[in-house]
Amino acid sequence: MITEYTVKDSASILTVINDAAVKYKGVIPDECWHEPYMSPNELREELEAGVRMFGYAENSVLLGVMGTQEVEDVTLIRHAYTLSGYQGKGIGTSLLRYLFEINKSVRLLVGTWQDATWAINFYLKHGFVLHTKTQKDQLLEQYWQVPLQQMQTSVVLERQMELNG
Repeated sequence: MITEYTVKDSASILTVINDAAVKYKGVIPDECWHEPYMSPNELREELEAGVRMFGYAENSVLLGVMGTQEVEDVTLIRHAYTLSGYQGKGIGTSLLRYLFEINKSVRLLVGTWQDATWAINFYLKHGFVLHTKTQKDQLLEQYWQVPLQQMQTSVVLERQMELNG
């Protein structure tokens, strides 16, 4: 079942994010890796900045999370993670389809690490297209606030949505 999670659910959200993010260790630049990958303060700041977190749970256990953030004329997909023991079972796809349904923007953007090929392939499989380096740099500057090192080692993908109504 997919529902929205809030700051009161921070411990569960962080459990999923920090468990799943271990996959990045040794893949992303060492200076971008830290433990925990996301701290309670970072999550609180993200939620206060307008990130809405949605979670997929079974038997009251949160197995996956995926957030959205409306910025100007786009919706950003933020913090998409599935517990490591549950990856590849359709949880991310279920969350992404849910976000497609509730999305209010024509443009959906997601940023990820350029070496996270599994994440890039996931989004390509779901109709996203990979932006060029020039487009990526422009989009990261306009819609995200990321350090230069992260900007240099990231990619941005986009999906154009048809909105009903």
